[in-house]
Amino acid sequence: VLVADALVLDVPTAAAPRSMHHYLLGLAVMSLLLTRDEPPWLHLGLPLLMAVSYLVLAVSPYGVPSALALPESIRLPGAWINTTLALAGLAGAVHTLQADLARRDSLQAELSHALLAGEMVLHYQAQVAAQTQVVGAEALVRWQHPKRGLVPPGEFIPLAERSGLMLPLGDWVLRTACRTLVTWSQQAETANLRLAVNVSASQFAQPDFVAKVQQIVQQTGARPDRLELELTESMLASDLEDIITKMLALKAQGICFSLDDFGTGFSSLTYLRRLPLDKLKIDQSFVRSMLTSPKDAAIAQAVITLGHSLKLEVIAEGVETQDQRQQLASMGCGTCQGYLFGRPVPLA
Repeated sequence: VLVADALVLDVPTAAAPRSMHHYLLGLAVMSLLLTRDEPPWLHLGLPLLMAVSYLVLAVSPYGVPSALALPESIRLPGAWINTTLALAGLAGAVHTLQADLARRDSLQAELSHALLAGEMVLHYQAQVAAQTQVVGAEALVRWQHPKRGLVPPGEFIPLAERSGLMLPLGDWVLRTACRTLVTWSQQAETANLRLAVNVSASQFAQPDFVAKVQQIVQQTGARPDRLELELTESMLASDLEDIITKMLALKAQGICFSLDDFGTGFSSLTYLRRLPLDKLKIDQSFVRSMLTSPKDAAIAQAVITLGHSLKLEVIAEGVETQDQRQQLASMGCGTCQGYLFGRPVPLA
């Protein structure tokens, strides 16, 4: 829109140069900030497009002849106003970007320290079968910050992924979860519980991932048949053959696999046909809306039917009400996880 306005309304003349395009500089800097978590083609491509547009408009006298073009009497004082506001906006954008980078650098340093200082903790959310029996739990990492309190994963997991800290963090989560399984195995009421651990794409892509998981299981003494590794659909878009090979190697040790958030990413029946999965998880977005949305209810029913047809256990995430639970049970899904049964809590 700004480029179009500069071409149509702000046609340069010898007395009044073009000035609307100056706003593109501030917008380019702000786009770096607003798209920082987006793919590189967008994060870098959008600012580059704005910078190129600025250069073209700055050196070219070209404009689109139109009755809408502003007269010089308006554009001449407007050029001073536009330039002043654009420079102020650029300065503000640069300051905001610098502050964000400084905050991220500080947070990254704190996160790195947290891994060494033992500030990471695991919380556990129960997974419940139809007869209110706890059959397992999902391990969820939290950051117990000494000043900020409990930091939710949404604030530090993306940072860990970008900074390369996801690998040591993932190893810590897996090792801690295995130690929990050992503790549970020593008590009759928890000995048969299964513990699910999320695995990131960066972890799974490591050449020594299988050996590392086997080493952690052996060192901790955890029962591999009680350990469940959760994959997400997004990570399946990479080397599928490598993923299958690693899964088969770990399944030979007794470890089982579940596909998390099914239906929200690169959903493909090829994955279900080829991957050696044990469990399928219905994403909470479908569970949350299935009582009011016939389409979401149909999707949930289709996932349940498909899972059972492939001899997979199906579990629904995000169950918050008895009505949702009863609806899922009527569809054939008896295992649930969500706030209806309990929030993620410390081990004790």
